[in-house]
Amino acid sequence: MDSRPSARRDLARARAALDAGETAPAAVHLAAALAHAPTLPDTHELLSRLAAQAGGGLELFPAEPHAPVGRLAARAHLLAAAGRAEEGLPLLAAASGHAPALDWAGVPWVADPSLGARIDPGQLARTVMRLCTAVGDPAPADTVNPLRPYLAVVRHAVTAHGEHAMLLGAGSALARRLGEVRLAVEWAGRGARAQPSKLGEIWLGYAYRSAGRMPEALAALRRAVAYDPDDLSVYADVAATLADLGRLDEALRWTELALERDPAFDCVVHTAHRLRYRADGDVAHLVELADFIRDHPDDAHEHTDLEECCRSTPWLGGLPAGQPLPAGRAPVNAEPSADALRRLQRVAGQTWPHPPGAYDRALGLVLVEPWELLALLAHPETVGLEVWACLGLLHHGAEEPWAESSRRRLLLGLLDGDVDRVTQAALFALIAYAWVDPEAREDIASVVAARLTETASGPSARAVAELALAAPGLDRPTRELAAATLRVPAVPRQRGRGRSLLRWRRD
Repeated sequence: MDSRPSARRDLARARAALDAGETAPAAVHLAAALAHAPTLPDTHELLSRLAAQAGGGLELFPAEPHAPVGRLAARAHLLAAAGRAEEGLPLLAAASGHAPALDWAGVPWVADPSLGARIDPGQLARTVMRLCTAVGDPAPADTVNPLRPYLAVVRHAVTAHGEHAMLLGAGSALARRLGEVRLAVEWAGRGARAQPSKLGEIWLGYAYRSAGRMPEALAALRRAVAYDPDDLSVYADVAATLADLGRLDEALRWTELALERDPAFDCVVHTAHRLRYRADGDVAHLVELADFIRDHPDDAHEHTDLEECCRSTPWLGGLPAGQPLPAGRAPVNAEPSADALRRLQRVAGQTWPHPPGAYDRALGLVLVEPWELLALLAHPETVGLEVWACLGLLHHGAEEPWAESSRRRLLLGLLDGDVDRVTQAALFALIAYAWVDPEAREDIASVVAARLTETASGPSARAVAELALAAPGLDRPTRELAAATLRVPAVPRQRGRGRSLLRWRRD
């Protein structure tokens, strides 16, 4: 969405306030304009008017904790105007970290080669590392060009400061995120040679991985372990790299070694469950990972292992494709309200990150009465959205014990009859609930097993079998029956290189 009209409105108000000698209101409007469009020439012209005043206008944009992003950027520009660009760059980078798709750094003073030569290399390294943490790896496509000016500053600084190991490593991390893989390898290698260290080897290992040079990445990460055998996150990195080399048994041994030291170390737990699932395809590993995530909400790092394992798998990550099941039948003879329909359509989608994520997304449907959710199951505008109506039922009467709950009774009632979209949706809702409530798993597993047995030789067997393989707590014979129904091995083993398992935790 084009935010320049909002910026121009704020600029008009800022100009009017400046013309009236009211600098404080002008500063507020200028900060708002910068937050919408950081490089509009008129914004910088008005900032120049403030910079020309006594004190340079800095007092109007205090660098307080949690300051609005526009205020940080305004202070950065005024510091640069005062000849203190090296103090302004960290503030501008903080703005980029907050909204990396905006072109905060596309201004002349950032592009000036003298900035890289003048700034302290350690300070620049810290600034770049904070920026890398904020933007992810790789950086989203729409953020690459807005972030390139920071890479240019690092280039200038490397030219001026030579073999500063921390700067080279941080610069490598930024280059890697922006797709400059060859540069990332070069800088990380120079940094590791200039000052051998655990962190230097980790940066080098990550750079090699981005370049597809897996054996060299593994060697670098092993050297990192040698520097600090107690850093278990590096064990997870080594395991992930071994797995991508197709050496899954070795990878699992590395996770086991780390878990012997600390069974709750989050990086290793996530990697271990992901590799176990990759080894045998048993959804129990993912359920255990979901339990761990629920029980450890304050993990030090953000992980996407569960989401990536569930992606593109029927029911784990979304609706299955190509199943010509009949439409559902109306459980109630009533017409849902337009508001109920809008709320359902607002949360609905064909995919979800994982079953607990689907359950959480349906929370807003607690505002839709259960009878309306039931009526929505047969509404002509909700074809394909039946899953969400059933998930919504789970959020009603949530305080009731599961075994005697109305939500259980309603969903079990929807399972009666032939398999159609409604019975599928109800069965998935039960399965999703089993993911989030361990106490309900045994009960729901028995329901799933019974439904699978009932349909095993019928035309809907495959549809129910796919659901069953997503269910927690099934016994082995039931899982084998579901697998056989789908004509796949009961314990498939994935070979070859898969999606990268490394989490880029360090920089």
